[in-house]
Amino acid sequence: MNSNLIDLLKQKVSAIVLEGETEYLSEKIQALSSFFPILLSLFKSKPELIGNLQSQLNPRLSDIFATHPDLKQQFLEQVSGTVPTGTIESTLNRSIAPTLGFLESEAGSSEPSAIAHLIETHWPAVSSALPHWAPALLSALGVSVASGHALHQAPEVEPNRVVEEKKKTNFLWPLIALIVLAALLALMFKACSDKETKPASGVPAQTATSEPAKLQLSTGSTGDLTTCQLYSGNASYSDILQKEIKQIFNHNIGCGVETNAKYHNEFIDQDAIPSVLKLIQGVPNTSLIWMGDQLYIQTDNPDDAQQLADKIQPLVKNMKVVIQASTTISEPVDSETAISAGNTSAEKALAKINPDNIRPLDIATALNMQIINFDTASSNIPDANKSILDQAAALIKRASQVHLTVKGHTDASGDAAANKALSQKRAQAVVDYLVKQGVDPAQLKAVGYGSEQPVADNATPEGRFKNRRIEFEVLNTENGVVRDVDEQGINEQ
Repeated sequence: MNSNLIDLLKQKVSAIVLEGETEYLSEKIQALSSFFPILLSLFKSKPELIGNLQSQLNPRLSDIFATHPDLKQQFLEQVSGTVPTGTIESTLNRSIAPTLGFLESEAGSSEPSAIAHLIETHWPAVSSALPHWAPALLSALGVSVASGHALHQAPEVEPNRVVEEKKKTNFLWPLIALIVLAALLALMFKACSDKETKPASGVPAQTATSEPAKLQLSTGSTGDLTTCQLYSGNASYSDILQKEIKQIFNHNIGCGVETNAKYHNEFIDQDAIPSVLKLIQGVPNTSLIWMGDQLYIQTDNPDDAQQLADKIQPLVKNMKVVIQASTTISEPVDSETAISAGNTSAEKALAKINPDNIRPLDIATALNMQIINFDTASSNIPDANKSILDQAAALIKRASQVHLTVKGHTDASGDAAANKALSQKRAQAVVDYLVKQGVDPAQLKAVGYGSEQPVADNATPEGRFKNRRIEFEVLNTENGVVRDVDEQGINEQ
């Protein structure tokens, strides 16, 4: 391949990441342009980082700067300019998975060593694209960008200037010493101030301008997890909590996650969250909101709510457990946030699939992460989902072994027969769209179930939103049996 690797990343990956974006578009393009050569420099020097990111469904900047979290903030401030760092971080987070997918395709292998070799082959173009401040950042991360190619040639020093420079240096030493001393005194003063303002145990320090971290989830009629949304300023902790939720509820998708600097990095009494979730698991039709110093519980059965509150309160000593009446709505579902988070996860999961090793279960798992939110009584596919279906179609066309059943569902509002017809029409619309993109019709099947298979309570707006859905399942062509989508999906082999 003779094309410039960085230019191709800008053309292909930036287009995926920024599709539909309108706010701060030029700044985001510039941030990606600075990020690509830095990321490739890290990959070339540390192939183990490639393997680490490949093993994660939603790789993030925090994973790259795991050993130097302070450098992540410095890097974000450098590339963000006047844009909020949280906005730029979200954009860069979304670029990592498709970048890996692109590099795997160009290298012809998902092996980290093959990707590192590809970057080495194109190193002159990669190194020349590095921002002028990048070598210092990479050096702090333990990476040398020289690799036999000098990025900046040092100017020659005239012999008769050596003595003059030495005099200047000798003059500057006392000034430098004073500056260092002042900095040390400032740090000592800050440390003392921090000790005086240290919060009570279990209560994280929080700034007045940020919003509390929030965890919101609910269970269905069998006590299984039906919805979950996590808002936090700490990506590393979000990943940890996500794994806990998947394990506790035996749920392969877990939460939609929004990581943004506007949210607090910690929950009050966050060490108790896993224990509380274990109490929630199995209790039918239960909603929980963990936000600030309040923990809200709502169930269909008042006795269940009181029993939960009695068990939870001793675990959260710095919080107040509030029981909400079943006739009240705990909080309207944030459909826009849920849709955005689900669709982003689907895009990343599809980008991670190795085009040379496509498994039906991987395709179905990725597609089930999106939310196809049809307008009322409509079967027109939302624009937000078309790019995801385009990605999936490109993969399915390469893999004749992929056979999927597209299942349409509605809520219980209105006439049951009309709902079933509408669900069939919506499922067929998805099939038709994929076929239009070149997928063999024999690989797809549309089935409408109407309101027959709810996953949540139709009595609430939140429940009805969850019940209006499209699901993808793998069809075994040998026996016609649909295979459940489980945790085996989205794993490289």
